[in-house]
Amino acid sequence: MKNKEISEMFAEIGEMIGLEETPTSRFEARAFQNASLMLDTMQEDIEEIYRKGGRKALMELPSIGKGLADEIIEFIETGRIGKYEKLKGKYPIDFKELSKVEGLGAKKIVVLYRNLGIKDVDGLKRAVSEQKIRGVPGFGERSEAMIGRGIELLESGRGRILLGEALPVAESIVAKLLESGLVERAMIAGSARRMRETVGDIDILAISGKGRAVMDLFAGMEGVKSVISKGEARTTVWLEIGTSCDLRVIDADSRNFGAALQYFTGSKEHSVSLRKIAIGKGYKLNEYGLFDRKDKLIRCGDEEELYGKMGMQYIPPEMREDRGEIKLAQQHRIPKLVEMKEIRGDLHSHTKETDGSNTAGEMAYAAYAEGLEYIAATNHTKSLRIARGMDERGFGKFFREIDRLNEMEGKKAIVLKGAEVDILKDGRLDLPTKLLGSMDCVVAAVHSSFNMDGKSMTERVVKALDSGVVDILAHPTGRLINGRGAYEIDLDRVAEAAERNHVALEVNSYPNRLDLNDSAIMRLSSYKILFSIDSDSHSTQHFKFLRYGVGTARRGWLTKRQVLNTLPIEKLLKRLRG
Repeated sequence: MKNKEISEMFAEIGEMIGLEETPTSRFEARAFQNASLMLDTMQEDIEEIYRKGGRKALMELPSIGKGLADEIIEFIETGRIGKYEKLKGKYPIDFKELSKVEGLGAKKIVVLYRNLGIKDVDGLKRAVSEQKIRGVPGFGERSEAMIGRGIELLESGRGRILLGEALPVAESIVAKLLESGLVERAMIAGSARRMRETVGDIDILAISGKGRAVMDLFAGMEGVKSVISKGEARTTVWLEIGTSCDLRVIDADSRNFGAALQYFTGSKEHSVSLRKIAIGKGYKLNEYGLFDRKDKLIRCGDEEELYGKMGMQYIPPEMREDRGEIKLAQQHRIPKLVEMKEIRGDLHSHTKETDGSNTAGEMAYAAYAEGLEYIAATNHTKSLRIARGMDERGFGKFFREIDRLNEMEGKKAIVLKGAEVDILKDGRLDLPTKLLGSMDCVVAAVHSSFNMDGKSMTERVVKALDSGVVDILAHPTGRLINGRGAYEIDLDRVAEAAERNHVALEVNSYPNRLDLNDSAIMRLSSYKILFSIDSDSHSTQHFKFLRYGVGTARRGWLTKRQVLNTLPIEKLLKRLRG
C-alpha cells in the first residue's frame, strides 16, 4: 500500500506550503494536511482504488479534489511528486521526524534551520547538547530543556510503530493467505493480537501442508520491502510500513495449534506463569505443544482447550499481561469484556466547520454504515484558533443545521449537539455555561499550556469538571504516543471529581492517543465512573478507530456496563441530562 508514503509526503507539503506567505498558502496547506490525514487512516489501498476507478474514484474520496488526485496519480505512476521535490529544494529539512519532537512546529523548525542549520533530529540533538538552542530568537533555556526531553521520548519509541499502522497490514496479510487456498487457518499473534498501543513486529501463525508455496506467496506480497530470512516453517520479511513480519507455518496436523498460538501471542510474562502452572500439573508446555509426563502430545487444537487443560477459564488475549488475570481464570472469574458490537455510538467527532474533513451529514451516514446509532458532533471552541474553533454564533448556526439533518429521512446516525470545549489555563470553560448547558453532550479537553506543574494542572481540570456542565473529559492525560508525553496530573483527584459530577472519562481511540491507556483504566475503574470510548473522528474514515479504543478498554478489563456509549440513545440522553 502506498497510502502511508503519500500521506507522509502530503503532510510535509502542507507544512512547507504553510510557511509560504501567499494569499492561497493557508488554504492549500490545509487541503494537503486534510488529505494526508485521510490517507493515513484509510484501510483501503489507494493504488487499488486508482487502478479500478481512475481519477474519478480518487476524487470521490473525502478531502481529495482534482489537484490532489493528480498528485496521487503522479506518485503511483512515477514514484515521485514534483511539487514535493521542488519544496524540499527550498526547505531541505526532515519535517516528519523533527515535528515529532515535543514543542516543535513547522515555523520553529525553520527558525532553527535558518539560525543553526538544523535539518534533522541528530542535528537537533547536537545543538541541545551544545546548548545552542537557547541562543536562538524565540527560544530559551526552558524550551531547550523541553526539546531535549522530547528527543528522549522520541528515541524511546523508535523501533515500535502504532497499532493503528500495524494491525490493518497484518489483517491484509492474513486475508491474502486465506484467499490463496494454501492455508487451512491463519491468525495474527504477538502484541498486535493483544492490542498493545505500539508494535515491535508482526507475528502471524498459519496451518498448512504446503509450507514452501505459502512462503513464496508471503515473500512476494505487495508491501514487502525485503526478505530477511526464508524457510518452509518460518519466514521473516521487512515491510514498507517500517517493521518486520514473521510468518510461522505449522504442519497440517494441527493438534498443537492452540499451544503455538498462545505461545506466540504472549505476553512473555503471562506465558512464563502459564508454563509454571503446567509443570505443577505434570505437563510440559512450549511452542510445540502441551505434553504429558511421557512426552506424549496432548491435543490442544485451540486456546480454549489449552486453558481448559490447565483448569482455567479462557483468557482473552488483551488481558494476557500477567496482571492478575491468571488467578481470575483459575477462579473462573474472568469478566465479560466490552466488545466492539456493543458500542452504540460515538460521542466525540468533528466536522468541516472546524478541523474535520466532512459535513455533519456525511459523518452521520458514515457512522450508520459502521453500525453506530448516534454520534455527537463536538467541534472545537473559539480559543483553539489553529483548529478554527467556533464561537457562540457559529454553534447556533451549526445546531440549526443538525436539527434539519436529524429531521431528514435516510440510513444515518442521530447527531447530538455538542462541543469539544477548551479548558482554559485557569480552569474556566471556553463557552458560556448557558450555551454549554443547552447542548446534548459537552466534551471538555486541555489543548494548551501542557507544561503546568501537576498541582496546577489537576486544579485546572477539576475546576472544569466541577462546573456541572461537562459530560466527558477527553484524552485525560494529553499524551501523543511516540510524540508527546502525558502532562503532569493527579488522575485519582480527577476521577474523584468525575465521580461526584457524573463525568465520563474518555478512552480516546485515535491511534496516536489511546488515552486513557490500559494501566490508567485499570487503576481508575474502581471509582464509580463510566468511560466513553470515542473515535475523535475528523473524517468519515475515522469511525473505524473505535476498535483500537475497544481494544484498549479490554486491556483495561472494562465491561459493557462500565462504558457510557454502550447505552441506547434514550438511556444515554437520560444519563447526559441527569
